[in-house]
Amino acid sequence: MVKYKLVVLSEPTEGQEDEYNRWYNEVHLADVLRVPGFLAAQRFKLHTPMNGQFPHSYLSIYEIESENPQQVLAGLVEATEAGAMVISAALNVDSPVVALFETCSPLVTAPSQAPA
Repeated sequence: MVKYKLVVLSEPTEGQEDEYNRWYNEVHLADVLRVPGFLAAQRFKLHTPMNGQFPHSYLSIYEIESENPQQVLAGLVEATEAGAMVISAALNVDSPVVALFETCSPLVTAPSQAPA
């Protein structure tokens, strides 16, 4: 099986950041992980922009394992259309930037982190 990362940069609707985080953490991540092919998910909040403009404050990374990632992504659409995945009004739907990345190297760890 091939491993992928689905990367989503997003923003809450103005004035709804608490609801956005509640929905994302308590509802959306679990909804996505019910779609076959998704293995794990984690969210991050921007701490320090370091170079260039960075208009998004939130990052979600989903782990996918599949021979056909397009089929996995189609499962997201199907779940939404079937009502099994509700998108909160607290998500600014004009803001997300989404990309699928394919693994192209092994995981490299610092020498001090390598198993003995």
